[in-house]
Amino acid sequence: MPVGVPKVPYLMPEEDEASWVDLYHRLYEERLLFLGQEINSEISNQLNGLMVFLSLQDKTKDLYLFINSPGGELISGMAMFDTMQFVEAEVQTVCVGIAASMASLLLLGGEITKRLAFSHARVMMHEPASVFDEDKTGECVLEADEILKMYIGIINVYVQRTGKPVWQIAIDMKRDIFMSAEEAQAYGIVDTVADDIFS
Repeated sequence: MPVGVPKVPYLMPEEDEASWVDLYHRLYEERLLFLGQEINSEISNQLNGLMVFLSLQDKTKDLYLFINSPGGELISGMAMFDTMQFVEAEVQTVCVGIAASMASLLLLGGEITKRLAFSHARVMMHEPASVFDEDKTGECVLEADEILKMYIGIINVYVQRTGKPVWQIAIDMKRDIFMSAEEAQAYGIVDTVADDIFS
């Protein structure tokens, strides 16, 4: 039986009694955001809106993006990455399960020194396969050219944010490369593994 979204009590500033609100609404108020599904335009737009809104509310407080995602659409993911760089509030990224494909780029896109993976998290990176809906694409050559441009852009992001050379990123992205939290830290995708905090 599905649980649905739990409700939690929340006392508004000028009220005597707590109201029951959606758990995620309450967490958003604490600046905690969750990417727990495949990346598409809907989730991208929701999270982009929340990041902009919360940053406008208070640009001095960090946002926390918890990631447990198999990846997804390249353009929607890049929109999220760009929003993370655009907002004035710093975005801390936390991998709590898997950050695969485009989700690994979002994990990488957190504020440098504030990218974390839980000890049992997994990270997977690879090259983009397709950008557009196959039914809507008229000319494969144009799609391939666009994918190549975006692929080069993604490689440059990995190079800038990990410090690895272009050739190594290009070779590693040719296949699915899975990493443990410690391996992702050594690679430069995250800065800290959760176990390190408590040792």
